[in-house]
Amino acid sequence: MINRKFAGEEVDAVIVGAGAAGGVLAKELSEAGMSVVVLDAGPFRDPQKDFASDELSMKNLGWQDTRIVDGNDPLEMGHNNSGRGIGGGTVHFTAVFLRFHDADFKARTMDGVTDDWPIGYEDLEPYYSKIEKEIAVSGPKHFPWGNYHGPYPYPEREPLSPNAYMFMNGCEKLGIRSSVAPLAILSAPFEGRPPCINRGFCNQGCMPDAKFSTLIVHIPKAIKAGAEVLADCMVTQVLMGQDGRAKGITFVHDGKTYEQKAKLVILSAYVVETPRLLLNSANAQFSNGLANSSGWVGKSMMVHSSQDVYAKFDDEIRLYKGTPVLATTQDFYRTDPNNNFVRGYTLHSHGVRPVGFANGISQAKGGPIWGERLREALLDYNYYGRVTLVGEVLPSETNRVTLADEKDEYGLPRAKVTFSYGDNDRKLIDHAVGNMSAILEAAGGKVEFVIPDTAHMMGGCRMGNDPESSVVNSYGQTHDIPNLFVCDASIFVTSGAGNPTNTVMSLALRTADYIKEKAKKLELSRSV
Repeated sequence: MINRKFAGEEVDAVIVGAGAAGGVLAKELSEAGMSVVVLDAGPFRDPQKDFASDELSMKNLGWQDTRIVDGNDPLEMGHNNSGRGIGGGTVHFTAVFLRFHDADFKARTMDGVTDDWPIGYEDLEPYYSKIEKEIAVSGPKHFPWGNYHGPYPYPEREPLSPNAYMFMNGCEKLGIRSSVAPLAILSAPFEGRPPCINRGFCNQGCMPDAKFSTLIVHIPKAIKAGAEVLADCMVTQVLMGQDGRAKGITFVHDGKTYEQKAKLVILSAYVVETPRLLLNSANAQFSNGLANSSGWVGKSMMVHSSQDVYAKFDDEIRLYKGTPVLATTQDFYRTDPNNNFVRGYTLHSHGVRPVGFANGISQAKGGPIWGERLREALLDYNYYGRVTLVGEVLPSETNRVTLADEKDEYGLPRAKVTFSYGDNDRKLIDHAVGNMSAILEAAGGKVEFVIPDTAHMMGGCRMGNDPESSVVNSYGQTHDIPNLFVCDASIFVTSGAGNPTNTVMSLALRTADYIKEKAKKLELSRSV
């Protein structure tokens, strides 16, 4: 680690993780004049050199290190849910950029389940608007659901994919409203970046830079403002002082261990690695892990149910065409008293490339297919259409991130991720699969495969006003250690029923404003 900018210095803030939240925080705090160091376990990639139109090789965009899984419905880890490298998961996400609804923050008040967030939609609304403008989200002139109906900063994408038109046709025949999806993908030039040309390799990293990621938007701006960004650096511990305050972190680069001192430590390492780091940083004063006097670190980890339904059509659909998600419906988003479950879900038309298609249908519900049956389906790949679920999963204390007995190459206990669906979750999935099948059939397809899947990890360091039942306050500031913050999807109280990236980034903006305000009042080293 030669030519370090802040080696041996105490910086104002060190940020662990350079993804959706970490990138926003790095830009905001460095532009406010704070000295900032950002670290990420993965590489600093060049989209033009390091991305490839290759499904298999680009799996390295996800976190490939071993994680132990457990529970009745063990999760598939890796590319599906965790990024690794500067930009984090934004490098390989589908770029669906939905806002949460007011109902997402009020599950207890509205439906008598789980807990309300300590903030409401109105607290995030200005940050949603700022983020959408900052990255030029493209979307419809009118979005029919939720609290914001448009218009978006940039016009909706066109033309849509054949799968999207199929989906909208099926919805129309059933009286279900549908819309072009809001996307963090350019529909016109912006800040030197070109509009999307529908290559469709969004999940493999966007080589032309038409799709947003913090790798190409926030991190370069943070560096320009003076931040130091360190790639390939695995953070192994949060360092604590005798006064009970965080004083920095240790990290490993090329087999050597280094320290970075900081007045403020911010963990934005996502839903598995953030709790893991807090638990791994236990010491004599914090024997149960850092920020864990409540015992809630790692608990109530959530995902979205993400079942896929495939139908075969007489005419070609060609699921590889266009960006993955170009049409959506949120007609089933809120609790319906006629259903046997509470809360709701979003449905997307969702393209898929050949390897993803093969992998998915080989794990179809009712037993895997292989051999001649698999070969026949793959030969007919162009004739399949697909609809995907984003279903709310209710939090449960038994779904959690803990430390395993097995150690990794750094000598740290690996993360153990335990997950099981609850009764409400299963009823919601059954209802959604029924509607997805009906849409495909109304459009002229014959349903052949239902694929169990999950996406979008959230929770594990939930926010709340009560230090006995939460880890952080609404700004991500830990209750136990005032200069230690958590800012990523792990602070979610509930999972909501839509893609979470917009909410993650908006929360990061809100946290950045809070930190900047404290710093202005010269309280950075005292009350933060």
